[in-house]
Amino acid sequence: MEADRLSRTLLAWYDAEARRLPWRSPPGVYADPYHVWLSEVMLQQTTVAAVIPYFRKFLDRWPTVLDLAAADSEEVMAAWAGLGYYARARNLLKCAQHVASVLGGRFPDTEDGLRSLPGIGDYTAAAIASIAFGRATVVVDGNVERVMARLFAEQDPLPGVKPRLKQRAAQLAPQERCGDYSQALMDLGATLCTPRNPACGLCPWVRDCQGRLQGIAADLPARTPKAEKPTRHGLAFWIARWDGSILLRKRPPHGLLGGMLEVPSTPWRDSSEGGAWTLDEASKHAPLSCSWHPVRGTVRHTFTHFHLEMTVVTGIARGGEPPASRWVSPESLGEQALPTIMRKIVRHAMQ
Repeated sequence: MEADRLSRTLLAWYDAEARRLPWRSPPGVYADPYHVWLSEVMLQQTTVAAVIPYFRKFLDRWPTVLDLAAADSEEVMAAWAGLGYYARARNLLKCAQHVASVLGGRFPDTEDGLRSLPGIGDYTAAAIASIAFGRATVVVDGNVERVMARLFAEQDPLPGVKPRLKQRAAQLAPQERCGDYSQALMDLGATLCTPRNPACGLCPWVRDCQGRLQGIAADLPARTPKAEKPTRHGLAFWIARWDGSILLRKRPPHGLLGGMLEVPSTPWRDSSEGGAWTLDEASKHAPLSCSWHPVRGTVRHTFTHFHLEMTVVTGIARGGEPPASRWVSPESLGEQALPTIMRKIVRHAMQ
């Protein structure tokens, strides 16, 4: 394959067909590094459609990295609520504060400099360096891996074949318009070279795609079978007081959902640790002593590595406010920094 011809063909397609996204600049124009960074952090494990309203909300509220650096952490977590993977939000604020206080509000323009910032790994550093500063680096996400696997008919399974797919993408990278090349590959995978039913007839590389010529494009990339996710169990305590306010508790700053508010609950355990909680054994984890009444049904949620099933019990508090807790009126629950699993528990309890 002729690398120069393939890259020229792809960039011509991108000039005509590039997706219009709120964090992008037009083809041929470097993007704002703050916009690229913010969008790339949000896009980790999250779809473009889900990210767009969050990105716009963040920009309206904090239009520059200096504005974000000055934000209150609870406000940032509340604005992030629903996007999931909440360590990203904590690192987002840490990174903004570092850029503001140490770097004068300017992002580094090299991969090494970007990798030194909190929460920025190899992929995000490459994306910012390429798209915002035009650095000659390769940005490889799942879309790009799929395109490369099909173009070169790479039949070894993911994740082991990842380094070879990155090498393939680098072989085709042009010396100029590196950011556009990276975004063009992402767009090609997102809009035409999709996981199912790829639109090969519209692809700018249709005549060169070895996967299509061999009739195996739709089956690539191959994947190593994933292990079945375990199921964990927990019990949530929905506690109201005399004025109808509900008790919420702040989770520890580190770990899953760190720093987020929660409906107080037991630890989450799998079958090897005892499985589903009985009320008697769960009651010792309750933040207050109450007479408990079970809510019919179960709340289910899936995280990256496990499924979670939660039962809910309700109780009326006679007084007190445990550490790291607060009483919140039912009307203001929607304004709190509650992750998706906790919002499910709220809806379940209020039914």
